[in-house]
Amino acid sequence: MDGFHPVNSGRLFAGRPSLAPCTPAGIIEILKRSQIPISGQHAVVVGRSDIVGKPAAMLLLHQNATVTICHSKTRDLGAMTRQADILVAAIGRPGFITPEMVKPGATIIDVGMNRITSRDEFERLFAGDARREATFARRGSTLVGDVHPKAFEISGAYTPVPGGVGKLTIAMLMSNTVRAAKMRRGL
Repeated sequence: MDGFHPVNSGRLFAGRPSLAPCTPAGIIEILKRSQIPISGQHAVVVGRSDIVGKPAAMLLLHQNATVTICHSKTRDLGAMTRQADILVAAIGRPGFITPEMVKPGATIIDVGMNRITSRDEFERLFAGDARREATFARRGSTLVGDVHPKAFEISGAYTPVPGGVGKLTIAMLMSNTVRAAKMRRGL
């Protein structure tokens, strides 16, 4: 159901009907339901994992976006991300995408789920945020995505962490379950 089987991956990359990995499918669903154009847009995916990065790039490509895949070793990553109309951050590093790396008005899809426990890291990301401070003080940690919170201020639209793509990941797993049952019955 998760879309990770090599047969599903092959069918996805070939553009044939398949069960898509749930988080990348959730990204497409968020964009469509938010009426954010995909076709003709430049999408930059930061992260090359088989779970999110590569499948997200393929799904965006199937929606007629021009797609660039970047990673932690990309030279001048900021120059690449500043070209993005749609920026997908799936690199697994808290606050890695800074405001200087974002094109004003871009749509940011933050896929990262990073728990931070360091006071220094908290201050770097959330200095002055009383709500987050209360959570951090109570739990000793807080959840943050791969995008620095200040970057959202210059975006046209964004998904928060927590509360963004994660909820769609679960919904897409249910969608894949129904689709698999229909496929099995030949419907």
